[in-house]
Amino acid sequence: METENLPPEEGARAPRFGMKQIFVLGLFALAIAAVFYFDLDRYLSFQTLKENRAFLTGFVASHMAAAALLFMLVYAASAALSVPGGALLTVTGGFLFGPVLGAGFAVVGATIGATIVFLIARSTLGDYLRARARGPLRRMEKGFNENALNYLLVLRLIPIFPFFVVNIVPAFLGVPLRTYVIATFFGIIPGSLVYTYVGVGLGSILDSNQAFSLTGILTPQIVTALVGLAVLSLMPVAYRKFRSSRATGE
Repeated sequence: METENLPPEEGARAPRFGMKQIFVLGLFALAIAAVFYFDLDRYLSFQTLKENRAFLTGFVASHMAAAALLFMLVYAASAALSVPGGALLTVTGGFLFGPVLGAGFAVVGATIGATIVFLIARSTLGDYLRARARGPLRRMEKGFNENALNYLLVLRLIPIFPFFVVNIVPAFLGVPLRTYVIATFFGIIPGSLVYTYVGVGLGSILDSNQAFSLTGILTPQIVTALVGLAVLSLMPVAYRKFRSSRATGE
């Protein structure tokens, strides 16, 4: 056949953007619109936490397993629908469950929510866009996939781009699901621990009626540590490139 001598992206028929994809994207868009139309994001606020502190701490003390499950579900929904307040949720996890358990529950919830977005993006737009990718985008896809785990770890460790953006871009570049989940899970652990440790001291702030702000949490020292972890994540990439260049030179 004539198509056998063509590159896969040229010889294969490009996936069609059909009604199934439109339906899934429409439902997802409606869910996001409903969150903001009904102002549901107002519940993810310091004031709401302050007003419901006694109920929340009592519920955790009496129903630990149910509270942990509900927390992870709320976090997953928040991450999937891109509701502002992920950092405050992580702080709340530290306040309610302690730094280690709080970080663990936050990481699981965030990973589930991010994976939902990834799967929706990949199943609706991912194949369609990749099939039509040419030139620089195609080269970017190849380069990213060669070191996807390391690159994703860096993007998760250093919050340069919004969480939602990092959730969907790998879907358009053909990153395998397993790689995406592993990089997301381990990449957000350091930042989650930082925020949950802040949550441990939140009780004293609530008792004193002080104003609470998330802006000062990422101090220069913490940012430096996160950057250091990101650099370590890129070391295997640099080493492989170094060995490749040496082999080419020889």
